[in-house]
Amino acid sequence: MSTIQPVIITADQDVLLGFYTKLFGAEEIFRVPEEGPAFYLGLRIGDTDLGLVAKENPGTEAAPRILLSIGVDDVDETLSRVTALGGSVRGGPNDMPWGQRVAHIQDPDGNPVNLTQPIPAR
Repeated sequence: MSTIQPVIITADQDVLLGFYTKLFGAEEIFRVPEEGPAFYLGLRIGDTDLGLVAKENPGTEAAPRILLSIGVDDVDETLSRVTALGGSVRGGPNDMPWGQRVAHIQDPDGNPVNLTQPIPAR
């Protein structure tokens, strides 16, 4: 279990589950309740946990105050699959001076996500 775990509150848990599973290979590791529609889904992406909480009307009046940054093997390849899975591309990919290739996307609920990949040393 991660010490700090990001949790996304969503009106459409199945859509986000599909997005994070298909784009990042997330695996469901925990579910409450165990049977029937889930209130909470615990996902694992690499060595990190991400929670999805179902809420009928999560509200969208406030600007996002959290950003997920997810390391991937290939930013360009991952970016090419975002829109087909219901997300949107907001920017990039760009090679940053601190040694990462970065692209900015939004998941199907509009949550901001950075895709990051180390730039190999030359």
